[in-house]
Order: sequence, then C-alpha cells, then structure tokens
Amino acid sequence: MSRTLRTLVYGDVDLNLIDGSAVWAQSTVQALSRAGCDSRLVLKAPVRTSRLTDPLAELPRVGLVSPHEERLLPGLADRPMSPVQASQVLARLDEDEPCDLLVLRGRRLVTRIVADGLFDGRIWAYLTDIPQSAAEMTEAARADLVRIAEASHRLLCQTEELRCFLETWVPEACGKCVLSPPAVPEPGFPLPDRDAPHDPLRLVYTGKFAPRWNTLPMTRLPQLLAERGVAAELHTVGDKIHDDPGHPDFQADMARALSGTPGVRHHGGQSREEAMRIAADCDVGLGWRDPVLDSSLELSTKVLEFGALGLPVVLNRTPAHEALLGTDYPLFVPGRAGLDDAADTVARVAREPESRRLAADRCRTAARQYTLDGAAARWRAHLDRAFPAEPGGVSGRRRPLRVGVAGHDLKFLTRLLDHFRSTPGLEVRVDAWPALARHDPDTSRELADWADVVVVEWCGPAAVWYSRHKRRGSRLIVRLHRFELDAGWPRQVDIDAVDRVVCVSPYYARRTREHTGWPASKVVVVPNWVDTDQLDRPKAPGAHHRLGMIGIAPSRKRLDLGLDVLEALRAHDRRWHLSVKSRPPWEYWWIWNKPEEREHYEGVLRRMQTSPLLEGAVVFDTFGPDVAGWLRRVGHVLSTSDDESFHLAPAEGMASGAVPSLLPWPGADEIYDRRWIHDTPEAMAEAIAVLEEDDWQAAGELARVQVREGFSLDRVAETWTELLCAP
Repeated sequence: MSRTLRTLVYGDVDLNLIDGSAVWAQSTVQALSRAGCDSRLVLKAPVRTSRLTDPLAELPRVGLVSPHEERLLPGLADRPMSPVQASQVLARLDEDEPCDLLVLRGRRLVTRIVADGLFDGRIWAYLTDIPQSAAEMTEAARADLVRIAEASHRLLCQTEELRCFLETWVPEACGKCVLSPPAVPEPGFPLPDRDAPHDPLRLVYTGKFAPRWNTLPMTRLPQLLAERGVAAELHTVGDKIHDDPGHPDFQADMARALSGTPGVRHHGGQSREEAMRIAADCDVGLGWRDPVLDSSLELSTKVLEFGALGLPVVLNRTPAHEALLGTDYPLFVPGRAGLDDAADTVARVAREPESRRLAADRCRTAARQYTLDGAAARWRAHLDRAFPAEPGGVSGRRRPLRVGVAGHDLKFLTRLLDHFRSTPGLEVRVDAWPALARHDPDTSRELADWADVVVVEWCGPAAVWYSRHKRRGSRLIVRLHRFELDAGWPRQVDIDAVDRVVCVSPYYARRTREHTGWPASKVVVVPNWVDTDQLDRPKAPGAHHRLGMIGIAPSRKRLDLGLDVLEALRAHDRRWHLSVKSRPPWEYWWIWNKPEEREHYEGVLRRMQTSPLLEGAVVFDTFGPDVAGWLRRVGHVLSTSDDESFHLAPAEGMASGAVPSLLPWPGADEIYDRRWIHDTPEAMAEAIAVLEEDDWQAAGELARVQVREGFSLDRVAETWTELLCAP
C-alpha cells in the first residue's frame, strides 16, 4: 500500500446503544486509523449520546458523518436509516469523494447495496448475521450470499470456523474471505491487584440484554449464591434491552429486574472505557449464555474485554471456547449450562483461588491475541495485498501499461489476474477462449492490437495464434506447463515473435529447450503461486493422523500408491486415514473413455472394498475451491504421481502446516526439499510413522516457512509484474 486509502465505514448498528455491533464500528475505525487510512464513519441514527463517537473524533484521519444533522437525504426523519436510505447516503458521499473501499456490517444492508450495484469490487463485508448451520442455509440464503461474495472485494470473517463454513457453502467466497476478529483496546488506566476477590463477590456483565444472553436469569445469581454461602452482587452495564417477538414480556421483565432485584447494581449506558473501568473493579465476568448459542461460529468481544482486564470469565463449554482457553479451563459451566450450574461455577471463584487464578491467566493470555494494534496490523496486511504499490517499470508512462491475458483455462492465473488488476499503472483485458482450439478471432485480434504485452496461458493453439498475430512493438509471453510438450503446438509457435516462455520448474525448462531447440535466453522459470496467507490456518484436532491427496485423475496421479502408504501405516496404527479431494475420474470424458484408465480405477475401487486395512479408512470429499478449509483436517499431503510439472498439492499442504511426502517423480527435487522425497511408498510410510506430535508440528512449521519463501503469491506476483514491465 503506497498511498493513503480512503475508507467509508457503515454498520447497520446504532452507536447510541453499547453492544457488540456498536463496539465493532468503533474498533474498526480505530484500527483503520492506526493502519494509516483516511476513514469516514457514517452514523445510522441521530446522535443522542456521544459515548462511542467521542473517542473517534480525537483520532487522526477520521471523520464522523451524521446524515441526519447534515441533511444528506431529503425527508430523512429523526429515526435510524433503513438499508435503502443508507445505500442512497453512501452513494452520495462516494460521488462527492470516491472511496477505495466500503466497509459494511449487516446482511440486509449489504444485500441492498449489492443490489444497487454502485460499489461492486469495493465492498469489504463483515457478516455475522448469516446462517451458521447446514439446517439454516436455505437455497435462498445461499443465493443471497453468492451475490454478496461476487460483488465484494473481501469478506471479513470473525472466526476461522465462520470462514470455513462460508467457503464450504459459498464457493464464490473462496479466496476472498479474510479473518477480522474482534479487537479489544488496551485499558487506559492501571488495573487493580486481585490477590483476593471482594466481599461480597462482584460479578459483572456488560453489553446488550437479550433472552439468549441469559441476562434475565443472571439477575438471580446473587440470591442463588447466597444460598450456597457466597455473598455476591451483580454489576451490569448497558442500555440496550432487546425487543424479542418470541418473548413479548422480556423488555418489561428485564428493566424491572435491573432496577429492583436485591444484589443487582445497574450502571446504565456508559462509554466503552467507563464500562471497562467498572468491570475492572469486579471479580468475575459473565459470558454464560443459552446453550442454543453453543454452535455459534462467532467470538464474544466481552470475553476478550474481560480477559484484557485480567478477569476470569464464566462461559459455556463450546468448541470455540475450548480452542481459545483450553479444554481444562476451570470456569466452563457444566451439565446443561442451566442457572444452578452457572451458580455452582461462579461459587468456585470464591472457594477455589487456584481455579480463579488459572482462569484469569487463560483469559488474559487469550485477550493478548486480539489487541487494537493486532487488528491494525491485520488491516495493513489485507490492504497491502489488495492495493499493491505501482511497479517501477510503469512509473512515468503517459498511460497505463496494457496487459492482455489469453487462454482456454485460466485457473492457474486467478490470483495473479487479481493482482494485475489491482496494480496501479496496469490495465488488464482478458481473451477467454471457450475451448482449447476455439475462439472469436475478432476478439483476439482486438486484444492483440490493443495490448502492450500479451500473456498466453498454455503453449497451445492460443500461443500459436498470438505468435502469428503479434502487433509490432508489443511483447508476448507464453506459459508452458507439461502436456503441451507431448503435442505438436510448440513446433507451430513462431518463437521469433515470443519474448519469453515461462516454465514452472527447472526440469521442464530443460525439457522445453531440449524438445524445441528454442533459445535458452527466452526460456525462464517462474514457479506456480501458492496463496500462503489463505492456506495458513490452524489444524483441526486429529489432523496429525490424516493423509490427504488433492486430485487423483488421470491414473498417473497414482492413488494406488497412496493406498500402499495408508495400508503400511494402518498395519501398525488404525488411527491413520486418507482424505481425497478430487473429481471422480468418470467426470472427465477424455480420461474415462480410455480402457486402461477405467481398468486402473476399477482395480483401485475394488481394492478399497476388499482390503481389511482400508475398510472405512478412505474418505472422498467433494471437489471444490474450499481447499484451505479442507486442509485444516490434513496432516500429511501425498504426491505419488509418475510425473508432474510442479504439483501444487504438496505446496498447498505445506502452506497449511501439513508435512509433504513425495515420491521421486522427475524434477521433484528441484522444486521441493529433498527431505520430503522418499524412494518408495514403504519408505514414505516409515518416515510419516516416526513423526510424533511435536516432531510433526515442527516439520509442518518448516514446510510452511519453505513454501512462503519459495512460492508465496506475493513473491510470484512480484516476479510476474517484473516480466510484464520489462522493456
């Protein structure tokens, strides 16, 4: 990011009321300011209290826009804006001062803005109010999310679980989802020492009051604790009482409980800092909720805020909380997480000093991962990727460098194309051939006449055509993979018209020169790219004992040798399994029409049905772009092919922290470290089996470092940009 970016931020949230969504708006603007952006926060409702906006007014490069006060929309009443009104206001603000990115929160709001179509490609959508289970993901909801994903530049996901869920159900979201977890400010005041809790014990809850947040039964805790011999009082902060149609009496009951329950001290609405001061002077935070929320893919900001204050927090035992605090965290509410269970758990804080200290330490450690400085660093990384600096080779030009990209299958160029389109000084057009040897000559001729440099993906008929129709003064770059060398197209290419031939590995660069006789100076090596940032995700439990293969067609991928490895491992330890992510071979007509291919796969399938060691040990997962989420469950990625030009699968596995295991196909040792290459399936199985948990994790970390240094998208994109801009 070489320039100051202009950001519009709007959430379908009322900043007069303190809750998690309002705090999101505040912390997002704070993080963007620290990341160096010029930001305008647009307010949904007229300002009635400035508790959340006052801290923002003091920040550099931050402006607050109140559409009601500035009369930005005719007829805007003294009520919160609807999504339609918000879309109109944002469009007007953008017309006056165009933004580089529009950060939005709220599914209804984003759906409306996507429908209007004015911000396509600039939307950074933060979505939590979406279906978070298969049962809730209706076809209508999925179609809605597909439209949002297609129009958005990035989708901001609060947790890894939410990101993986979204990518599984919405393939269009893959590659666009980035993590944007809650951000907690550092306390701006000294924290009290807590050698011992207060007497009476002080419980604290801050945020909105809602049925599923257990805020009404929470007010009974002082009485229940008194019955257990523990004197306690509950301190509450907040002024948003949820209007729940399913609980029509809730608002009145909640207000009455806050104002009239013995042992409950309600502090009303407060600024975020004051709410933290009140909480800091308490002994235990309450994050206990209705068990119906246990499957939520979100992370409570309040847990992190309490942790930053050194408070232990009473919580439901959920996978997300176990991942955050450990399975042995002492203040998980047991059983069905009912009111009596919660009271018993709170009582432990008073009776068991060691449990209280351990819980406080765990919460404090967890909160350190979610600071505002950390959020600012994440934003800088996201923005650096989305808005690359202008390359030196195009500075000073009167117009952008015109880059044409042509080919029948551009799947290996997707992220590079995104990078080229985002790079200042480059203008990109694509000539997408519908088939290997079929295209619109007029479209191709127009691109050839327009472009300063043309990149042709695959050295096939498109390379032949462009080499014969190259415009004088333009440059032509052809990328050759593997299968093209076995066909006649390279001999038909006019190599004098080609400036560079890009091969993805040294072995195939040599083979290309030997096969074609082309000048060595024209043949260069640029490896395939790996989106290391997207693939670098925490491993799921059990990943250590799971092998993975990506792509098993055609037969030269040698699934049968992968089964050899699996059988050898399971002969000693039945915990080993193999996951295969691939289209089945019968979906490729050019493969399934060959008798020898059918015979190979029939034998492999028969073997899986009859081998006692393979029974129930092989899982075939749906083919799709959600590789990053799939790799979370995989600890070892196999490459057992007879031949590959590069083979992305082990590199993608390495980026995820999986250990790569390769057989010595030609050229493998010029791409991958020799330590990952084994002479036989038996040797591969032996090397995998000896890796204990700690050794496996260390090997995975080494693999992650190697692939980032060698094949990361950033490095490969930089090399490609230099090729494009070469004189």
